[in-house]
Amino acid sequence: MPEAGGGTYARNVSRPSSRPSRGGLSILAPVALAVLAGAGLATQSRVNGTLADHVGSGYLAAVISFGSGLLALSLALLVSRRGRRGMRRIGAALRGGPGSPGGDGPLLRPWQCLGGAAGGFFVASQGLAVGTLGVAVFIVAFVTGQSLGSVVVDRLGLGPGGVRFVTLPRAIGPLLTVVAVGIAMSGDVASPSALVLAVLPLLAGVGSAWQQAVNGRMRAAAGDVLAATFVNFVVGTTALVLALGVSLLFDGLPDGVLPGNPLLYTGGMIGIGFIAVGAAVVHRVGVLVLSLSMIAGQIVGALVLDLAVPGATAPGPATYLGAALTLVAVAVPLTFERRAA
Repeated sequence: MPEAGGGTYARNVSRPSSRPSRGGLSILAPVALAVLAGAGLATQSRVNGTLADHVGSGYLAAVISFGSGLLALSLALLVSRRGRRGMRRIGAALRGGPGSPGGDGPLLRPWQCLGGAAGGFFVASQGLAVGTLGVAVFIVAFVTGQSLGSVVVDRLGLGPGGVRFVTLPRAIGPLLTVVAVGIAMSGDVASPSALVLAVLPLLAGVGSAWQQAVNGRMRAAAGDVLAATFVNFVVGTTALVLALGVSLLFDGLPDGVLPGNPLLYTGGMIGIGFIAVGAAVVHRVGVLVLSLSMIAGQIVGALVLDLAVPGATAPGPATYLGAALTLVAVAVPLTFERRAA
């Protein structure tokens, strides 16, 4: 998708494409990674929602989650020569200079480095809405936004694979996903008054699709996943700290306490894996297939959590039916991608 002053950018990154760059078999590995990342995302929603209940503030829980991830990435960047080189390439790509892959490009727009703000909004929405909506309704709203947003993002060519046209199989996938998740979660619906909060995860899902696209652009410019993920966490943490400051001005100090369970501080590390996988494989499969694969992982992950976590409600037949339909929803566009390879 050409942009003003972005000729090199368009040549190196934005060449329209309707299929992955490698054979059909090679698409299975990135899809499997995306499914695992989606399972981690379901776990992160539960972790961050519980952390917010303890500390008494969704914003504070989000800062703790993103901040811990930023600390880990900062330490990793100190010992990674490739990561530091990737940071220099991002700077060169923003300036349009000769430090990025492809000689004098690809050019990178400043707004394409702001994907972390969408990630921060998602983490904040976990803390703000999961406690009221429940994980079930939260996931329904999130994946609805993510599924539909990914179709638009792919069609506009915002990802590094360029334009991916809306075909019948690629349209069926998101529609089946929305239906499947609704069936899977039909036994756990919040009160109607609380559903207003569902706007937060819905918007977070749309933002997630956009984040995956621009993260892929930034990873292409950096030539390194670590550098792209680090920029995401810097942007996300900054946005969350500002949001926390505003909430403190209006609401005062939260009345919760820091929990002693170390597992409740793992949200940041889970987020690193989620963002890194998305940035690494989006150019191979496109935003739509990436999003649908992660959604499948979320559903399967939620089933496992409900079975494994003490005190959780056991999944019913509708949940299993919805999970199976979600896998079908992923398989439809994935089969199309493999045949087109």
